[in-house]
Amino acid sequence: METANLVTSATPLILAYVGLALMLFLSGIGSSVGCVMAGNATLGAMKKNPDPFGSYLLLSALPGTQGLYGFGGFFIINSSGVINEQMTMLQGIAILAAGLVLGIVALVSAIYQGRICANGIASIGSGNDVFANTMILAVFPELYAIIAFAATFIINSTI
Repeated sequence: METANLVTSATPLILAYVGLALMLFLSGIGSSVGCVMAGNATLGAMKKNPDPFGSYLLLSALPGTQGLYGFGGFFIINSSGVINEQMTMLQGIAILAAGLVLGIVALVSAIYQGRICANGIASIGSGNDVFANTMILAVFPELYAIIAFAATFIINSTI
């Protein structure tokens, strides 16, 4: 009986920590994959045209921002003081949901942003002046990661 009560009372904490872990894990994976895609494109483009390395560098780093959003969401929730032994099941589920939302959106956003950046890098390497256009197009997937990050603020403020 005591073991069952201990597990039941620990369930909100477990859900909250799983949510925080997913937030970091998924956003970090997405950023890593996106940065690798763009970085690989940079290496290929530098063989043809090494001069615009600054443009390559900025576009290669851009998908890394989603990992920062995941860390920011983790920091916001973890430092709010909500996660403690007295938290409710609803609070645990809310943090799990925030972790899933931000983690999955950041994962997908970073990967697709990496694809856009890789194509832009390849085009710049071929001599086309498309840096500004690539940055504009790469911001579109980022917008959804920003919205998910904002949702984390809202969820945290309601629990």
